[in-house]
Amino acid sequence: MRRSVRTATRFANLMLAGNLTGSELGSRLAWHPALDRLPPQPRLLAEQAAYARLGRIMPAFMSSTLASGALATLATRDGDRAALALRSASCGSYAAMLAITLTRNVPLNQRLLELEDTPEGHAEMADIRARWDRLHTARNVLNLSGLALAIAAALREAHA
Repeated sequence: MRRSVRTATRFANLMLAGNLTGSELGSRLAWHPALDRLPPQPRLLAEQAAYARLGRIMPAFMSSTLASGALATLATRDGDRAALALRSASCGSYAAMLAITLTRNVPLNQRLLELEDTPEGHAEMADIRARWDRLHTARNVLNLSGLALAIAAALREAHA
C-alpha cells in the first residue's frame, strides 16, 4: 500500500475515533446528566427526540469508525508488529463497543421511543435509563481504550 494511502487511512481513523469517543463521552458526562435533572414529562420528550435523531446518525458514525480502524490495521500488516497489535486492539475495542450498542442499547432505545407520556411511561423510562447508563459507561471505557490504542499506534508509526 502506498504511503499516502496509509497516511490518509490512519488519519481518517484517528479523526473518526476521536470524534466518536468525544461525542459519546460528552453525552455521558454532560447531556445525559442534564436531562436527568428535568421533570419526567419534558425529560421523556427530550430523550425521545434525541434518540430518534441519534438513531439515524450514530450507526454510520460507529460503523465508519470501526471500518476505518480495520483499514488502518490492514495498512499496518507489513509494518511494525507492535503497531499492528495496538491497531488490532483498538479495532477490537470499537468492535466490542458496537456489539454492546447493537445488542443491548438499541433495544432499550427502541423501547424508550415507544413509551407514552404517562406516569407509567415515566417510571419505565427511569428504569431503562439506569440500565442504559451502565451500558453506556462500559461503551465509553471501550471507546477511550480504542482511541488511546489508535493514538499509541500512530505515534509508534510516526517514530518508526
